[in-house]
Amino acid sequence: MPRAHRRAAEGAGLTGGRVVAAGSVARLLVAAAARALRGDDCGDLGQSSPLSRLVTAAEPVRRAAAARAAARIALTAEQTAEVDAERVARWLVDQYPRRRYPGVVLGSPHAAAVHLAVALGVPWLPAGFEMTAHWTQGAVGHPCAALDHGAALGARILAGNPDLHVRQVHCPASRGALAGATVSLIARWRVLPKAYARFLADRVAPGGPLLLVRDGRTWPVLDEGRGHSFQLGSPCSGLDPVDFHPDAHALRQVLRSAGADGTRWAPPGVTAAGEQAEHGVEATFTDSARGWAGRHGRRLHEVCYPHPGALSAAVADLYRHWLRRAGKTGDRLVVECGRLLDPWQVVRAGLVPYWCENATRRSVEQAEWWLAGSAPFSSVDVLPESPGMRSPALAGLPQWLAVAAFGRRRRALDRIAARGYPVATVPTRRATEVLRNQPYDLPVPPPLAAAEALAALRSGGAPLGLAVT
Repeated sequence: MPRAHRRAAEGAGLTGGRVVAAGSVARLLVAAAARALRGDDCGDLGQSSPLSRLVTAAEPVRRAAAARAAARIALTAEQTAEVDAERVARWLVDQYPRRRYPGVVLGSPHAAAVHLAVALGVPWLPAGFEMTAHWTQGAVGHPCAALDHGAALGARILAGNPDLHVRQVHCPASRGALAGATVSLIARWRVLPKAYARFLADRVAPGGPLLLVRDGRTWPVLDEGRGHSFQLGSPCSGLDPVDFHPDAHALRQVLRSAGADGTRWAPPGVTAAGEQAEHGVEATFTDSARGWAGRHGRRLHEVCYPHPGALSAAVADLYRHWLRRAGKTGDRLVVECGRLLDPWQVVRAGLVPYWCENATRRSVEQAEWWLAGSAPFSSVDVLPESPGMRSPALAGLPQWLAVAAFGRRRRALDRIAARGYPVATVPTRRATEVLRNQPYDLPVPPPLAAAEALAALRSGGAPLGLAVT
């Protein structure tokens, strides 16, 4: 970033915590991982996503108020010019206790990657971060206008951060009315940030491995090669690219739920039909991390998952083996969802964790298929995260109950999380409150060795499509 811009950012107090979107999954996962490594739970993460709470409020008569509130949370156009990605990287690494670690897990935001990191006793760091920026006079049903506005904001960000790629995601199916009040910009590092490199050099033990976890999903993208790309819809929505076509029935349902006019829905063109989706890792970031590892006597291992359920299942199986080897039953399962998770309470109680990315039917079906092919669990606790909006892709409560029904003795669907589902949200601390009621199963097993974890992921994850190198 130019020195004048950097001084302006410092003077304006645009900290890393202010830049990274409140309620974004990567932000939450760093907070949860750092607490777990300190031996703390997520009981102080008392807020659900501020933006998701606005979705709940965004009924037709309250949409204007929700948009004004979103503007207070999101970055202004002027602030996007002050974004300093290196400062964000420093803020992320500073969340972790200052000690030496036997390795590190990096990459796409996935709670199973954080559970893996906690079992290894290492930090988790994201390969990118999400920002939300205010969109004055925005409209959910005008994707081309969203593209124009987001491209201008992206140019401001990239002017001071040439080592970023900015992926804009316009997805009314996962953001509802907020897609017309703010734009979602996911900044992905093209190279290993300097703050990450210093962290690896100073706080990871010599020879400690780097595990890079990558989301392998693809999506049609408009990318004109200027550092900013545009994605209409998202695999996180539970829908397919065809569902965002103007004639799609699902799109009409989504726009109606968001109170949007679909008559002017005109998708921009696509330049890459099979581009990696928003939570992918830049190829140049992988190359940069591998180059750093090679220069410093480390090794970079890659774990690529074709869909979130594959990594969730492989890590759940890994936890079961880890717990049983330590003399525990490995017989109690917790199915987490979205922001309802607590890695430390999972370890403290000797639970097997399975994470659903969200409450879509597709995500819950992946959990059902894994459970159907697994040895039975004596208890299954299910924490369904309410998205704060309605969507044709969402799982109904009967499907969540079917997941809980896999428990032989205990079958528990959290009533507080289910109350008001899918429009009434609950804070992250709700997961902590539920898991605190689980019986203690101490001591915590000794940390897994990276080589053992990789071998287990390689053998157990292969049938699920997991690629481990």
